[in-house]
Amino acid sequence: MKEKHPQGPFVIPPAPIHHIERKMLDIAYAQVSPAQKLDLYWPAAGNGPFPVIMVIHGGAFKGGDKRDIQLMPMLEGLKRDYAVVSINYRMSGEARFPALVHDVKAAIRWVRANAEQFLFDCDRIAVWGGSAGGYLALMAGVSAGIPELEDAALGNPGQPTRVQAVVAWFPPTNFLLMDAQLEASGFPQTPESAHNGPESPESLILGQQITQIPEVVWAANPETYIRPGLPPFFIQHGTADDTVPYQQSLNFAAKLAAQNGLQSVNHELLLNARHADPVFEASHNVEKVLDFLDGVIKG
Repeated sequence: MKEKHPQGPFVIPPAPIHHIERKMLDIAYAQVSPAQKLDLYWPAAGNGPFPVIMVIHGGAFKGGDKRDIQLMPMLEGLKRDYAVVSINYRMSGEARFPALVHDVKAAIRWVRANAEQFLFDCDRIAVWGGSAGGYLALMAGVSAGIPELEDAALGNPGQPTRVQAVVAWFPPTNFLLMDAQLEASGFPQTPESAHNGPESPESLILGQQITQIPEVVWAANPETYIRPGLPPFFIQHGTADDTVPYQQSLNFAAKLAAQNGLQSVNHELLLNARHADPVFEASHNVEKVLDFLDGVIKG
């Protein structure tokens, strides 16, 4: 049965999690908003410490939930002895950028601060998300320690926010280029669907029509924070994505490789795959992602 999640307008089926014996749900990682909660899942056996996959859901910055079906691919990590931490965060109906980035960082600090109690390996944390969640995964990967993108007042200020690996599926990056890139790919936008419009997901999360605030768009662009010494990234995008153009992640990957080396990023274009295409969640692709994580997190 589908359910309507309280944090957004999207109706997304919940993930079937009843079979997972070791779990804790709806734990607060900060105290500012009811959205600042996370769910914890552990492998069926063992006392860790387990490396962590932190899941960041998508939903156009205005919908989705930590417990909906977007979680399913990441839960496969339990079979490889990862703990899975799935988070909610403040969305555009409640707050503006950079609040959602602050929330992701607060969740990372919470994991580190509570690692011993919850059997986490705080030195091995990966972030993984799709679409808006992929964007936030990129932001977590590039911006550890950037003062404007940290809010220590949310808790555990002594903990670092660096992660050890990033997985992003079809993420937006440079919001102002999206419409032109989509048109170049044969997907012209209508006034209602244009990312440059005043009611677009990007305009809503930034608090104003993005064409009027290029400086905020710059501050919200993960490319802005690329510098040497970043963790490994695995990024996948479909060439037939008519929502977030594949050029978004392709350009990000090129800039990342220029400063961190080709070995720092594995970028794959999936031929004819659309936005959130089922091919991303196919078992062979999820296994590929987990192989990447094993190599950089456990290797």
